[in-house]
Amino acid sequence: MFNKILIANRGEIALRVVRAAREMGIATVAVHSTADSDAMHVRMADESVCIGPPSGTQSYLSVPAIISACEITGAEAIHPGYGFLSENAGFVQVVEDHDLTFIGPTAEHIRIMGDKITAKDTMKKLGVPCVPGSDGGVDTLEEAKRIGEEFGYPVIIKATAGGGGRGMKVAQNAQEMEKAFHTARAEGKSNFGNDEVYIEKYLTTPRHIEIQVFGDGKGRAVHLGERDCSLQRRHQKVFEEAPGPAISAEERATIGKVCADAVARINYTGAGTIEFLYENGEFYFIEMNTRLQVEHPVTEAIFGVDLVREQIRVASGMEMSFQQEDLTINGHSIEVRINAEKLPNFSPCPGRITQYHAPGGLGVRMDSALYDGYSIPPYYDSLIGKLIVHGRDRPEALARLKRALGELIVDGVDTTVPLFHALLEEEDVLSGGYNIHWLEHWLETNLGGS
Repeated sequence: MFNKILIANRGEIALRVVRAAREMGIATVAVHSTADSDAMHVRMADESVCIGPPSGTQSYLSVPAIISACEITGAEAIHPGYGFLSENAGFVQVVEDHDLTFIGPTAEHIRIMGDKITAKDTMKKLGVPCVPGSDGGVDTLEEAKRIGEEFGYPVIIKATAGGGGRGMKVAQNAQEMEKAFHTARAEGKSNFGNDEVYIEKYLTTPRHIEIQVFGDGKGRAVHLGERDCSLQRRHQKVFEEAPGPAISAEERATIGKVCADAVARINYTGAGTIEFLYENGEFYFIEMNTRLQVEHPVTEAIFGVDLVREQIRVASGMEMSFQQEDLTINGHSIEVRINAEKLPNFSPCPGRITQYHAPGGLGVRMDSALYDGYSIPPYYDSLIGKLIVHGRDRPEALARLKRALGELIVDGVDTTVPLFHALLEEEDVLSGGYNIHWLEHWLETNLGGS
């Protein structure tokens, strides 16, 4: 087991890793930019190292600075959290080259799954169902139009290196293809340095279902059920729950086994999430995230496991602490993402927290790095907390979420809390009858935009 790990991240996920490591008796090193000198993860870690100015590219994305922090402090391993360098194969290679351990999958697996065309091809070969579409990259508008006619409109054009909703454009017909094709390529180039795109059939009313997998890197893997992440705004998840309200036990077991078998065959290490569109009883692979997900707490709640602890164990060479037969779903869990944003436009709202009170009670968990007097910096993602509830069933979880939202106090900045109060009054949300387009339509109708 490691004696000391460095956490190459910030905010609530950095604090989450600190807590897991402390329970395991492992010392932690927090890295931070000058803007995060007073951050909670810096206060809670055993040691801290300033690695650069506020800009993420000069601090949390600075590979030399992070490696130097390991050398200075004697950290043996690096936990990347999510975002920043968590899915950067080049970074993982540098970590390995410096005889350090990356708490996550290998550089090869990150590289394979980071390119969406390669990932799709790999998953097809492993028996994972995929969305119909182009066999590889699409280079010309003429080829794009031919594919559109072949599979039928609407289609979606995606940047191969895209993510977070960037580099994704829908063409409803041949007339829209030219603009969608060129825009997706331009966004891919500007955001990811790669203008290659591919095309898939656009499903009209799918749900976004993701399967949590975990591998030991030695040919053994398990699945921990699914999460339904269909309530999204501009491809960004805002509300996640497990198990999915539309997935049967039989479907869960079938697609779960397909996913676990797939990652076992490639000797995948650690936590990963295989994401699908689900429509009319069919699953279609869209991508694999080779890291811990923002929404991992809902899976932890219903299975009673600590995924961060398990990541650290497996990275240190230990066996997984559970097998598939040990994993039984208990109850229902929901997570909502609390962002420092001003409605109705969801514009970032950094500023000083004048009062903060986290909700509590049975089945309530608040993952946040906020505290009274903390100043939210304007340089990073606007996520400031995740409210997670767990109940015996979905109705109890929904009631608990409503109660917990009423207890939460975040004064000094605007947040997205009012959005969730409103959503919990909607019958489609209460019944689980939504899809990935539902929230966009609701926002347009109720808030005058999205």
